[in-house]
Amino acid sequence: MMVITRCPTCDSSKITKVRRIWTSRFDGLKYSVLRLEFHECPGCGEKVYDREAMRKIEMSSPAFAKSGFHRRPARPSSRPARCKSKGVAR
Repeated sequence: MMVITRCPTCDSSKITKVRRIWTSRFDGLKYSVLRLEFHECPGCGEKVYDREAMRKIEMSSPAFAKSGFHRRPARPSSRPARCKSKGVAR
């Protein structure tokens, strides 16, 4: 979970976590994400999205549907990732 206490754009301490319908457009198509949680600054309007919010936006986006790309949620691994060329843990 991301904890934000100051706006990264205007440095206001009034940035708050909100939950609301988020709406955008792609190629003239309007799409929405219901109950999206993100941080929003009332001073400058900056919005900050954590990893989960971005995943929800991507899954609803017509751009991702059009490309045929749908990101799968990451699976936890018990082994460290290894570089194939050198066998070195990353």
